Amino acid sequence: MTYLSDRTWPLPKYPWVMRMTWSELLFAHWQVDPKLIMPLLPKQLTLDTRDGNAWVGVVPFLMSNIAPRCCPPIPKLSRFLELNVRTYVIHEGKPGVWFFSLDAENPVAVRVARATFNLPYMDATMSLGKDEDGAVLYRSTRTHRGEPPANLDASYKEVGHPFFAKPGTLEYWLTARYCLYSADRKNRLYRGEIDHPPWALSSATWETRENSMGAPLGLDLKSDPHLLSAQPITVRAWPATRC
Repeated sequence: MTYLSDRTWPLPKYPWVMRMTWSELLFAHWQVDPKLIMPLLPKQLTLDTRDGNAWVGVVPFLMSNIAPRCCPPIPKLSRFLELNVRTYVIHEGKPGVWFFSLDAENPVAVRVARATFNLPYMDATMSLGKDEDGAVLYRSTRTHRGEPPANLDASYKEVGHPFFAKPGTLEYWLTARYCLYSADRKNRLYRGEIDHPPWALSSATWETRENSMGAPLGLDLKSDPHLLSAQPITVRAWPATRC
């Protein structure tokens, strides 16, 4: 497969600070009434919708090879499981991701990310394995003190050949996002830029034994989702800057 960059704005002019690899990744998405999502967002952000619907994603994956620029990966900090609950927003013409939660199995990474990036990282006990058919077995149980419980126990597997999403498609709209937004305790908005090659995606199937990741938001994510499996990808991240 060959690809061209699908970025919709130029790279930042200042240096990136962190690199990482994302693998074993699944995009599971549900259409949600925008009226349920808008009250959950900072007022500075505009909810990004498609055909009148908001979309909420549950995204399990493995983070590895995490390292600051010009440094080798740090032992015990460079590899851990992560599970995101997210939706899509726009600010100043830049479409990006808003995270409702980011569960992770590494307590040090949780505290650094909460303090440095103003992101709602949460402690969880997590595991990843594979069955004899190659399906990913992913389990996560939130353990963060003071936060409502949210769990995922699922098996997922790619189906068919990888492809690059074309602009204008739903698959492109859901995945071609090159920044994230966060807010500090004073409700000041920040943008964190990222860069990576376009996703090599596949259709996917999954089986869930438990999925309560939407419960803290008042969302029942029990219907059949839109599923995409992704090939491993290398990501560069820039420091978050105030909008």
